[in-house]
Amino acid sequence: MTKRIIGSRFFQRLLEIIIPISSWFLITLPLWLSPFHPALVAYFIIGFDLYFFYKSLNTAYFAVVSYSEILFHSKINYQKKVLSLKKSHNINHFIIIPNFKEPLHKLDTTVNSFVKNDYPHKNIFLVLAFEKREIDTKKKADYLINKYASFFTDILTTYHPDLPHEEPGKASNQTYAAKIVDKYVLKKGFNREEVLITICDADSYLPKNYFSYLTFTFLKDKDNLYHFYWAPVLLYNNFWRLPLFVRIQATLSSILRMAFLSQKDNLIQVSTYSTTLWLLKKVNFWDVDIIPEDWHIFFQAFFTFGEKVKTIPLFTIVNGDAVYSGRTLTTFVSRYEQEKRWAWGVSDVGYVLKKFFQTPHINFWAKLRKVIFVAETHLFWPVSFFVLTISASIPPLINPVFKRTVLGFLLPKLSALILTLSSAMLILYIYLDIKIRARVNMKTSFFNLPLLLVQWYLLPVVSFFFSSLPALDAHTRILLGKKLKYKVTEKV
Repeated sequence: MTKRIIGSRFFQRLLEIIIPISSWFLITLPLWLSPFHPALVAYFIIGFDLYFFYKSLNTAYFAVVSYSEILFHSKINYQKKVLSLKKSHNINHFIIIPNFKEPLHKLDTTVNSFVKNDYPHKNIFLVLAFEKREIDTKKKADYLINKYASFFTDILTTYHPDLPHEEPGKASNQTYAAKIVDKYVLKKGFNREEVLITICDADSYLPKNYFSYLTFTFLKDKDNLYHFYWAPVLLYNNFWRLPLFVRIQATLSSILRMAFLSQKDNLIQVSTYSTTLWLLKKVNFWDVDIIPEDWHIFFQAFFTFGEKVKTIPLFTIVNGDAVYSGRTLTTFVSRYEQEKRWAWGVSDVGYVLKKFFQTPHINFWAKLRKVIFVAETHLFWPVSFFVLTISASIPPLINPVFKRTVLGFLLPKLSALILTLSSAMLILYIYLDIKIRARVNMKTSFFNLPLLLVQWYLLPVVSFFFSSLPALDAHTRILLGKKLKYKVTEKV
């Protein structure tokens, strides 16, 4: 009976909309509760502000830790370390680049970053994963194969067809490509446990030591079959070409990703990452009916093998492009759509909750921690702007009687004070931003320094239009049962 309830469409739909309903509940709470219980609203706002302050301190601390680790690991010669490991020559690397309508020059630059790697063994395979519906992919493939064939053990090309049961996008493309790789691996007699698959976005430029670092970490890792490996993709490659608003968002996203790197208990890979073909095969590759695939594949593995599944940090920098279409307005639209697609990851909450009930073999507390983490992440995303910026002014405005109380008088002032203290962390973010960009050769001239300081005054506007609003859009679509179509983010 219980299995029947859990498997019912009604129960699944209920799990899907828990977070979207909660988002709207918390955003509108000051409006409908202030006339009756303004003190409760005030305590909620102050509590949320204090929580945000804690998160700001936490992010600042881990960002510093991650940056320190990146500096430390940059001095290690992983090429030499790999050569000292006898089993390293057995590891075969397959780099899958899922792409659709990506400019040839972008693919060319990305592939060129691979050939500059310092990996001492030559067992690296390139997989160009095209979509069959794109025209002229054969020309792109021929150009890249002719130019780079000598740098790789082999170059495979795949053309993912549109299938009725699949959602067009990265997940279905990768699954199609990985299955072809799996057949290739069996034909060559390779061991799946010694084949590392790296998913690389078409605009992600891997550092020179990526494969040496990855291979060494993998071979030293006792539970490597159950692990993902991730280095943060920092959006600095086209930094000075970006419109101001998008530049701020790209900077903040990069700092947050770097801070995330050191939070090992909660670390889940994003965008560009590596894992074994063995693990992918065990979970039947990526689910083909979803859009956000990076966190989802982690949860596919977690709810199969439990606590063994982790994401292992690689303390190096993958340099990527932020959204840029060549024109300011279209760049804004593309950035909004990209954030909405990322926020569509709230659909993972329903998946995780469902798996929570369906996997009695997984440790209860381990599952609960994952549920809380993913729910908190997606709830905080659309709600934070509204609570932090305008909620404190609503109870005194709606309830004049409450305004004359001590709590009503102090609420806006306390909220502003906590937010100001939280904003002090931006000083550290600015410093880290400048230091990191120097490491990726995107330096700051003295002339541009004042602009980098002043631009942060625009952060509330940027947070609303390029974070909270698109996230709320995604939540509302799920709440109303509307689907999101995968749109390729334009980067020229």
